[in-house]
Amino acid sequence: MTDDQPGDSPAGLPQEPKIVSRRKVLTADDYYQGVVEGDLAMLARAFTLVESSAARHQLIAEELLIRLMPHSGRGIRVGITGAPGAGKSTFIEALGLALVHQYGLRVAVLAVDPSSGVTGGSILGDKTRMGRLAAEQKAFIRPSPSAGTLGGVANKTRECMLVAEASGFDVVLVETVGVGQSETMVAEMTDCFLGLMLPGAGDELQGIKRGLLELLDVIAVNKADGKNKEAAELAARQYHNALDSLAGRQSGRTPAILTCSALTKTGIEAVWDAIEARCKNRRQSGEFDRRRQQQNLRWLWAIVEEQLRLTLHTHPGVQEICNDIEAQVLAGTMPPAAGARRLMDVIFPAK
Repeated sequence: MTDDQPGDSPAGLPQEPKIVSRRKVLTADDYYQGVVEGDLAMLARAFTLVESSAARHQLIAEELLIRLMPHSGRGIRVGITGAPGAGKSTFIEALGLALVHQYGLRVAVLAVDPSSGVTGGSILGDKTRMGRLAAEQKAFIRPSPSAGTLGGVANKTRECMLVAEASGFDVVLVETVGVGQSETMVAEMTDCFLGLMLPGAGDELQGIKRGLLELLDVIAVNKADGKNKEAAELAARQYHNALDSLAGRQSGRTPAILTCSALTKTGIEAVWDAIEARCKNRRQSGEFDRRRQQQNLRWLWAIVEEQLRLTLHTHPGVQEICNDIEAQVLAGTMPPAAGARRLMDVIFPAK
């Protein structure tokens, strides 16, 4: 493998002595052909390419994405959020297996993990917790570190969804880091937003923040099995009551509320039917296409903001004065707003 070519290697394993090879440096053509032909090995390398922050990789990734655009957009994109312990990975594996076996669909899972503060890599390893789904020929799981990106998604989640769709996957499931204030970003890049809830987790009104409530399309109370079954059914009724009082029956925004058990595989098909029904209604009303268009616009400005951030951090003039400005802000001799203006003046000097 050359220095100009990204590739995957198992994390945390002893490193074997490297054998220098003369492997061909892949071009955008190579990636394109592999992705559209459904080559899973090339798909994995294409994901690595678009996630790379190296400038030489970004240029190839941009060309690749332009060529893949006509092949994307045919799948259903589902964001899945939930508090830690809600069983997201178990649920996604159960849903993915149902989609493969009962519905005959190809499923891609973008599992966004929390990042290690030391290496920046994934620390939960969702792929290892979905062993049965990972072994399916019609499924593909891609763990990606969030790398500090807000919204519970990785920096290149949108690009990875596009690549997966271009490779022929019918459903793209995006598992987010967890539920929180910034978690709702995933709703801005998917067609349906599913909230996975726990039974008996206390005040059910606190289980859904008002801002998140307005974005959820389906609520599934998981772990509705054994002694938890009655608690899950009670939680579902409480969510119904809470949503009726907050959203109102006339709003048309009330999510579908169901119970399921990822452990016993019960209620999983009903959850998928609710997701399909929401997408079907949006297609018939034209909202589906409008959402996709607005998502592309938000994607555009997200990239612009990211490029500005990178420019700010890598600009030689900024690097020259940033230590001094940070020292003054820390010492309390310069207001942060004034320091920010001085840094921005380096890139955008006043005329």
